[in-house]
Amino acid sequence: MGRKLFGTDGVRGRANTHPMTAGMALQLGAAAGRYFRSDGANGHRVVIGKDTRLSGYMLENALTAGLTSTGMNVLLLGPMPTPAVGYLTRSMRADLGIMISASHNPHHDNGIKFFGPDGFKLSDTAETEIEALLETDIPPAAPDEIGRARRIDDGLGRYVEYAKTTFPARVRLDGLRVVLDCAHGAAYRAAPEVLWELGADVVALGVSPNGFNINDGCGSTDPAAAAAAVRRHRADLGICLDGDADRLVLIDETGQIADGDQIMALLARRWADEDRLTDGVVVATVMSNLGLERFLSDHGMRLERTAVGDRYVVERMRAGGWNLGGEQSGHIVMTDYATTGDGLIAALQFLAAMAATGQPASRLARSFTPVPQLLRNVRFAAGCDPLGTDSVRAAIAGAEARLAGHGRLLIRKSGTEPLIRVMAEAEDPTVMTEVVGEVVAAVEAAG
Repeated sequence: MGRKLFGTDGVRGRANTHPMTAGMALQLGAAAGRYFRSDGANGHRVVIGKDTRLSGYMLENALTAGLTSTGMNVLLLGPMPTPAVGYLTRSMRADLGIMISASHNPHHDNGIKFFGPDGFKLSDTAETEIEALLETDIPPAAPDEIGRARRIDDGLGRYVEYAKTTFPARVRLDGLRVVLDCAHGAAYRAAPEVLWELGADVVALGVSPNGFNINDGCGSTDPAAAAAAVRRHRADLGICLDGDADRLVLIDETGQIADGDQIMALLARRWADEDRLTDGVVVATVMSNLGLERFLSDHGMRLERTAVGDRYVVERMRAGGWNLGGEQSGHIVMTDYATTGDGLIAALQFLAAMAATGQPASRLARSFTPVPQLLRNVRFAAGCDPLGTDSVRAAIAGAEARLAGHGRLLIRKSGTEPLIRVMAEAEDPTVMTEVVGEVVAAVEAAG
């Protein structure tokens, strides 16, 4: 059976619309429970975390019903960053971890992400097998083998304490003022607490979730308010997390934004100098700027590129035994510390560099000059395939011919939204803008 539900990051969609319905969540819970309890033994457990979307209550309850119906014991963490779920899945010796979140998407979307017992996201193979179980009659557990569910009250505290261990011992952030935008999302309690306990003067934004305001005019996808707050409060650094806190962007003291490529460049250079960067390799996706690749090469390091999606970055890192990777969008994966992107721990690594060097964020966040890059997203109607039309193919071929030897073009469908992403890099910004415009116009006309 082909994959119909699982995309590049679990199952995702509009809340209360297929596949993000209570009924489907119950079925997914039962299928996942049967998959991880295939030996029929009791005692299997699953941890469930969520972000702050209103629909999280519905999906949490439905998943719990499905899982317990097959004999799985459920440990409910409540609002919790995605990387915390990965960490606690492994720490609590669970067979499965589940995060209910649509990451950076608006509140009306939601998603379900699965983690294996090692804390890493499930493989495509495992997800496909779980999806196949949905087409079968899943036998329920016997009445005396139904699973139990309980709330875990100290899950947040466990993650807070762990996050602090990734920061250098005996180093404090006294004297540093940090604007922290939590996007009204999953880290609204954990992130401010960690920075405050480490001594920072925290100006907290996006910490009043109401079920509807997650990622709304805030967070890593809309950092304008945080940038203004950095300037207004004369802060040393701004940190913007997304809804489930697995990604970030940084803002220096002048209000300028640094993306994931700049963060990876800084960490790679520091880790290489400290002989901590495995094999001198950084793993990033095809979206990362050519400037990052050149910077790494100039300093004796190498960039390995993957398909878009932090799961593919992690897979390549694990296959190669490498410990640093990420995405331009702000997923920073450090397998020495976490099993997935962790915006808070990445921010702590940047703050550690500030503390160690005494240099301002504006200097540390500008390791290289990016090659001009333009990305535009084009929404298309359900059922359409703009990339399959002759007109779009011709536009792409023409754009690639213009950029040959002077830049690159990347066209891809989003794995989480009905969007075509059109990206070009070129030394000549005029040519870059023209070729992106031509392809976008063709996609709009076809979709």
